[in-house]
Amino acid sequence: MHNDQNKNGQHRIVIADDHPLFRGALRQALADGGFGLQVAEAGSLEEVVGAVEEVPETDIILLDLAMPGVKGFSGLMYLRAQYPDIPVVIVSATEDESVIRRCMEFGASGFIPKSVGADTIRSAFQAVLEGEVWVPPDLDLSSAGEAGLSELVARLATLTPQQVRVLMMLSEGLLNKQIAYELTVSEATVKAHVSAILQKLGVESRTQAVIAASRIEAGQWQDLAG
Repeated sequence: MHNDQNKNGQHRIVIADDHPLFRGALRQALADGGFGLQVAEAGSLEEVVGAVEEVPETDIILLDLAMPGVKGFSGLMYLRAQYPDIPVVIVSATEDESVIRRCMEFGASGFIPKSVGADTIRSAFQAVLEGEVWVPPDLDLSSAGEAGLSELVARLATLTPQQVRVLMMLSEGLLNKQIAYELTVSEATVKAHVSAILQKLGVESRTQAVIAASRIEAGQWQDLAG
């Protein structure tokens, strides 16, 4: 885990949220905690990836679930697949226990509701820096969710970054040739990705794959940003 500081004694973090005012408030809350921080801000998934590519030694990504370029849990899925060594902490307006539980199953290192105070934000950040996992103290992560969903989450978590992107586009109803154009790859490559997705999810058709993805949390895979 990247929780050692750089030579300036600073932690390198990315604050990803499409609301500049909230990014500023979160940045200020952490700065007031005396953390030595080197902060990059991002307003979309594309900007998050750009920030991490620029500073590969990023220590923590603070990610909102609802942002341009992100559908439900797909941003978290993509970042965990692309950068498995970088802890991702979800900072979200939702306080739905099933959503929080799902985020943890997808490998988040913490979940901070936007409703908490600055002191709690700093405590949560400190805990994650120390390699711990932080969720709201009154949350019971052990409660059983819907039967079969945890297995499906585990299957989705095996998708590669590119497969996550293909599944997102399938969920939007794009055809293979449209996906190939968007990803700048051949249709044959897209077909190979789709086949791999079907195999990993244990389904037989693209439609079933989309239904499986939408089952994770009704409404969460849909476009929250829209």
